Amino acid sequence: MSMLHKFTLENGLRVIVEEDFSTPLVVVNVLYNVGSRDEQPDKTGFAHLFEHFMFEGSVNIEEFDAPLEFAAGESNAFTTSDLTNYYEILPACNIDTALWLESDRMLSLAFDNESLETQKRVVCEEFKEHYINKPYGDVWHKLSALAYQKHPYRWPTIGLELSHVEHATMKDVKAFFKSFYLPNNAVLSISGGISKEDAAAKVSKWFADIPKGNDYQRSIVQEDAQTAARYETVKADVPSNSIYKAYKMGNRQSKEYYALDLLRDAVATSETAILFLDLVKEKRWLSSVSCYLSETLDEGLFVVEGKLMDNVKIEELDAAIQQNLEKLIPEIDDVMLEKLKNKFETYWRFSETNLMNRAFNLAFFELTGKAEDAFEEVNKMNAVTVDFAKQSALSVFDATKCSTIFYLKNEDKPKA
Repeated sequence: MSMLHKFTLENGLRVIVEEDFSTPLVVVNVLYNVGSRDEQPDKTGFAHLFEHFMFEGSVNIEEFDAPLEFAAGESNAFTTSDLTNYYEILPACNIDTALWLESDRMLSLAFDNESLETQKRVVCEEFKEHYINKPYGDVWHKLSALAYQKHPYRWPTIGLELSHVEHATMKDVKAFFKSFYLPNNAVLSISGGISKEDAAAKVSKWFADIPKGNDYQRSIVQEDAQTAARYETVKADVPSNSIYKAYKMGNRQSKEYYALDLLRDAVATSETAILFLDLVKEKRWLSSVSCYLSETLDEGLFVVEGKLMDNVKIEELDAAIQQNLEKLIPEIDDVMLEKLKNKFETYWRFSETNLMNRAFNLAFFELTGKAEDAFEEVNKMNAVTVDFAKQSALSVFDATKCSTIFYLKNEDKPKA
């Protein structure tokens, strides 16, 4: 287990340093406790907009990436429903460049009208390209809205409507920044070839003088328990009929999450999975099938999706998916779980060789509890028993907790 050095600055910034002198590189990771669930229903897409806007430079730095590239580094970011994450990887001897850049945009982001309009156009084009013009692009909008009636998970990170970002004003943007992009609403993690003493001194130098903001008190309306299956049919110009089934499940921190994360390989993500064997290989009702977990910090989803072969009745396929999921439950045994646990451990150990993964995981687990929890993922998976896995599957694979989209190709296309 890696040794961690943790401390909190007076302004509330939580810091984790992981020494790893096997590499000359270092990753600087800044995780902000803000995602699309923190947006207002009439002003969505802001967290994702900031993912772009934060690279437009600060009052003191005209272009964020230019100094980083000069220091032989690179950067990136991503947004989820629950958080926004920024990171840089560069030679450890140049870590000051990354810390300077991150601290400067936290303290004095440049609210330039031209830059804002540029990034609004970029985000709007992304919205059009991937969510409006792309086949099946709007499915997550529709599935989220069907599965969640109250919770802000009912819209995806790109936003509920294109117009929300289009009409975002500088006043809106400044208010959003002031609420969330604060040292006391962030976790800074550093992994790589730097001593904890050196890292601590440098972090203090660059971040200690940033003023603390108001502590964010999240208040989100949670979903009522879903007690009846929900269905929606969509018709569009897509290549084939598709099905999307989203089952309510526990959040990322729940024991149920670990059981379902193990079982997804037995459901659809391998060539020995029950849905693949029955519906792809044997019946040939599907050309492909997959499943994944939403991994959200509030109540999440276990999603199954498949592309139908021609002339397959989607209602029959829907029933067959449910039947297979219920059939899987009594088949869960020690042999199955041991294989699934071994596969997970191999994946996790390999992913932890990546410096960027480690830095993010430390920040994520510090946000949700304590950074040391990042070292317990394999143990938590190994703690899943056969009885608990069956109990979890029985609870989650309940048809009354499922929201289903029949995404059908439009047969009434106009002739060319």
